[in-house]
Amino acid sequence: MLQVTCAIIFKENKVLIAQRSKSMKLPLKWEFPGGKIETDETLEEGLKREIMEELNINISVVEALSPVEHHYPDFSLNLYPFVCAYLDGKLVAREHAQVKWESLANLEAYDWAEADVPVVKELLLSNP
Repeated sequence: MLQVTCAIIFKENKVLIAQRSKSMKLPLKWEFPGGKIETDETLEEGLKREIMEELNINISVVEALSPVEHHYPDFSLNLYPFVCAYLDGKLVAREHAQVKWESLANLEAYDWAEADVPVVKELLLSNP
């Protein structure tokens, strides 16, 4: 069971979403960026590290949302989502096909990775 975090990063009332590359598992699906946690780090530390590695930006962790356990056909994961704030850095998509700032009202229009769907729903319920 993979231990994975994701960041719902807010900047100027928009949230950062990322499209997986063609070479990644779940190609071209949309997700909140994040990644696997190393054994020697907290969820928050791992999330900040992954966001810097993948996107070249610094974030602050604001609050945790509900964890998601999801089973894909070839792997399973525990996903730990966190609402975050953008601090600084020039956004660079190092691993994803594309990244973009999107309004909450438009999130349901995207083809999300299945594990991220409950996160989108919780986010929209808590931000009507």
